[in-house]
Amino acid sequence: MSATPDRPLRIAMWSGPRNISTAMMRAWENREDTVVIDEPFYACYLAATGVDHPGRERVLAAQSTDRAQVAAMLAGPVPDGAPIWYQKHMTQHILPDMPLDWLDALTHCFLIRAPEAVVASFTRNRPDAAAWELGFEQQARLFDHVCERTGAVPPVVDASDVLKDPRGILTELCSRIGIAFSQRMLQWPSGPRASDGVWAPWWYHAVEQSTGFTAYEERSPALGAFQQRLADQCRPYYERLSAHRLATRS
Repeated sequence: MSATPDRPLRIAMWSGPRNISTAMMRAWENREDTVVIDEPFYACYLAATGVDHPGRERVLAAQSTDRAQVAAMLAGPVPDGAPIWYQKHMTQHILPDMPLDWLDALTHCFLIRAPEAVVASFTRNRPDAAAWELGFEQQARLFDHVCERTGAVPPVVDASDVLKDPRGILTELCSRIGIAFSQRMLQWPSGPRASDGVWAPWWYHAVEQSTGFTAYEERSPALGAFQQRLADQCRPYYERLSAHRLATRS
């Protein structure tokens, strides 16, 4: 399979927050054949839940809060007639009552990260966060839905594996979805992008300084009792997907 403007590939990458999701979006956007979209359901999520995120009013003003309209757009024509449309999605944005029929038009991939690391990072800005805000349960639900609809296990990539071997994991990911790996996915210019969501000033400081994936560092974040309870709630969902994570070919 190869992606063309006449037969485009719409990639939905499903991640929770505080992952390497924006760096992954940078990698795909740096391909010559790819356009990207950044968290298109963010405003829908904020409007439906009332969650008070930094920049909330700017997000609500910048995006549609009509989730049916957003879903139709994502399954519709690809911007600029590009062969590949990379859609960066947050799993927590897909609320339980949302219809999922539009997902059939997309090719799905899942980006996971150990819950302890996610909790340690997310609770810096949301110290009273609930487990559902971290997206692990929703990610598992979406994974099960895709497996059932397609009869196959979609690609799962772990952030730690990407940072340890970006070339190897991205090569394997591209192979799994039927396209060629591009060297351009490994390095990109620093700075902001027009494609970044309006929430970038609150969340994208590190990635704006980056020119590639950062080197992996083994860390064991020190969690408080509340943070550890959150991580413990999320870990079973993480482990379900982790059992299917991609490995490089030796």
